[in-house]
Amino acid sequence: MKSNKNYPLALLSAFLLWLAWPPMPFTTPLLLIALVPLFIALDSIFNSDAEKKGKKVFLLAGTTFLIWNTASTYWVYNAIKAYNGTFVAIPVSLIPYGLGAFLMTSAFWLFYRLSRYTSKKVAYFGLVAFYIALEYLQQTWDLAFPWMTLGNGLAGMHQLAQWYDYTGIYGGSLWILVSNILAFEAYKKFKSDSGYLKYRAIGIWALVLIIPISISLIKYFNAEQQGTPSNVVVVQPNIDPYKKLGDIPPSEQIKILTHLSDSLAQPNTEYIIWPETALPIYADEDKVRTYPEITDLQQFLNKYKNGSLITGIETIKIYPDKRTVSAKYDERSGQYWDNFNAAMQLENSANIQFYHKSKLVPGAEKMPFPKVFSFMDGVFSELGGSVSGWGWQEKPSVLYAQSGIGAAPVVCYESLWGDWIGQQVKDGAQFIAIITNDGWWGNTSGKDQHEMYAKLRAIETHRDIARSANTGISCFINQRGDITQHTKWWTRTALKGDINLNDEITFYVKSGDIIAKFFCIVAILLALIIPYRKWIKK
Repeated sequence: MKSNKNYPLALLSAFLLWLAWPPMPFTTPLLLIALVPLFIALDSIFNSDAEKKGKKVFLLAGTTFLIWNTASTYWVYNAIKAYNGTFVAIPVSLIPYGLGAFLMTSAFWLFYRLSRYTSKKVAYFGLVAFYIALEYLQQTWDLAFPWMTLGNGLAGMHQLAQWYDYTGIYGGSLWILVSNILAFEAYKKFKSDSGYLKYRAIGIWALVLIIPISISLIKYFNAEQQGTPSNVVVVQPNIDPYKKLGDIPPSEQIKILTHLSDSLAQPNTEYIIWPETALPIYADEDKVRTYPEITDLQQFLNKYKNGSLITGIETIKIYPDKRTVSAKYDERSGQYWDNFNAAMQLENSANIQFYHKSKLVPGAEKMPFPKVFSFMDGVFSELGGSVSGWGWQEKPSVLYAQSGIGAAPVVCYESLWGDWIGQQVKDGAQFIAIITNDGWWGNTSGKDQHEMYAKLRAIETHRDIARSANTGISCFINQRGDITQHTKWWTRTALKGDINLNDEITFYVKSGDIIAKFFCIVAILLALIIPYRKWIKK
């Protein structure tokens, strides 16, 4: 194939990936063949006499992944600009647009390099390993942004992802990659061979499609909701995020929140859930009971004797010394302090609990690798922030009510971390409470993707989800990933529903992301073949 046909094929793959990605309706199965045009283009380079094939492979794959990532996450710029302004938004946007695409492209470049020294089957196995390992890197390092992990794509048709309770999203990535490889090989056989070999290749690919789909659909239609019912109210105050921290008094915002809660709550309501940063106060956690807003909320809860309130709030903690890497120094008091994007639980008792958002947006909420860049703290302080940004907690935790119910607090895009939420479930969480403020992104596909990804957490953990979003979309999600109720975007409203409190522990919750960890090991071993064959063996 002539090289001038390669880039249209790369663009076709980018288009198919975008078309199949949430929130596009009914197009999810395209993920299973979307990479085939790219494989066709790459194969023409592999088999050509061209020089600098590695560079051509990198540029070709890079075209596909850069366009797909940018088209699917264009809205990220809005969110980062809202947090930090245009000066920071432009370079930080490179993390989801450019860095994610670079890692995906690197997997295909390593695949090409490995194919020069090993058999085709080993090279394909290496491609799967490299791709999933680099996806896992996108989840675990300080530049984490796992939004575009291939397995997230099945959120568009969660009926096909019911086996995520065993594999998590990396099982989905594995399935999508293997399907594309086999579809490409079937295409080649269909063009070049006749008879048995052609139909065998198509048959193998068909089995790889049919078996997981059949298992998933059987699980979906036979699933039963487990656990005891609990009455929950989620509130969507629809307060403009650009005005809530200055233009609208905290008392007025609390009045809106309590009024919406009272409109649906009843005496047996056990949870009322408000969104991220719903309380626009910076509360010292050690003195939180001295704040009049907290006193007002305790009085509000008096009418719901068994009720607990989970709400977003921004808090601070003060230390006599630098106890955390994120702590900032206050010259006036000579003390250190942390600020947190937190979830707080109030109930009809003296107990107040906090959970600190731990998966922070790199660049916008946290400077990546803060220990390495600690010497830059003064520079960033002059720009209005700090090298450490928001504080965080190192381990997940559960909010327990006096009744013994355990809730997994999930703040904003923490809902992308299946293993983190799985640990909360392992530690006793019986349902998941997602609190978020997607208003920064505007009326874009970002808010829809964020809601849809939550369905995968419900499937992985067999936990109901109550999701409260400031401007929408708020919803209830059952244990098989169905959205049972949801709100409209940019609407002031509330939802009431009975969720199931479940104690079951799925295989995924027990084992975590073992698929990704396995392929990380495989990727390292196979990558070592490249320098060994190139230099050491010579």
